[in-house]
Amino acid sequence: MIGWLRSPASETQVTHGQRMWLYVFAVITMILLVIPTFIVIPMSFSDSQYLEFPPETWSLRWYRNYFGSSEWMLATRTSLTAAVLTMLVGTPIGVLAAYGLHASKVPYIRVAFVLLITPMMVPVVLVAIGAFYAYVKLQILYTMTGLVLAHSLLAIPLVVIVTGSALQSYDMNQEMAARSLGAPRWKAFLTITLPQIRFAVVTSALLAFLTSFDEVVIAMFISGGDNPTLTRNMFNALRDQIDPTIAAISTIMIGVTTLMMVLVQIFGRSAGGK
Repeated sequence: MIGWLRSPASETQVTHGQRMWLYVFAVITMILLVIPTFIVIPMSFSDSQYLEFPPETWSLRWYRNYFGSSEWMLATRTSLTAAVLTMLVGTPIGVLAAYGLHASKVPYIRVAFVLLITPMMVPVVLVAIGAFYAYVKLQILYTMTGLVLAHSLLAIPLVVIVTGSALQSYDMNQEMAARSLGAPRWKAFLTITLPQIRFAVVTSALLAFLTSFDEVVIAMFISGGDNPTLTRNMFNALRDQIDPTIAAISTIMIGVTTLMMVLVQIFGRSAGGK
């Protein structure tokens, strides 16, 4: 242990002992982030009629209640459909926007970047209110189309930022070489540029999916009827009554999110090794 503390932690010869304060801080931060998860998961296996931690008796009662409820299944289907469609809509638009911003030589192009990320800077509740009134006029309130458009509005800025960061380290001369040999710009992008930033694109797609799947504020305003989202129903259930089914759903959502993050990391490791 003493040898490890005295050994260099980096190329700067800073030892692990000198970095111990950073390790302690990181562990405390991780514990604070993970504790809510460790509380929710056991509660989902409780047999109690109310949220209970720690559970006195263990049961799959609330998982059966979730999978056996047509209302929850409808909301789950809506959320998954909206998330997938948001990913399919937001990712290509965001990637092309990031590529355009990176390759453009137009003066004041940074203004366009600021406009693209505006939905991230405006309070989400204002976006929700604006979308609500606009959708009433367009008659797309409580529709899947409206839900996907609103969620895409939130997802595109994330895609632009992540993909734009990847393009910053990409040498555009490679694409220029392909174009000088006769390849159209779209083909040079698809065959030269896109494969080299694919990890950023996949990460962006994941973030777009999770942005839609976890979003609740906008969903409270514009989803409902035949298209209620899972997060909207969870919020309503928590407000109207304390239903432990929420804990079961939260555990499933944690599992889905964790699985997707693991898959992205595996993909990134394999992409980096090539």
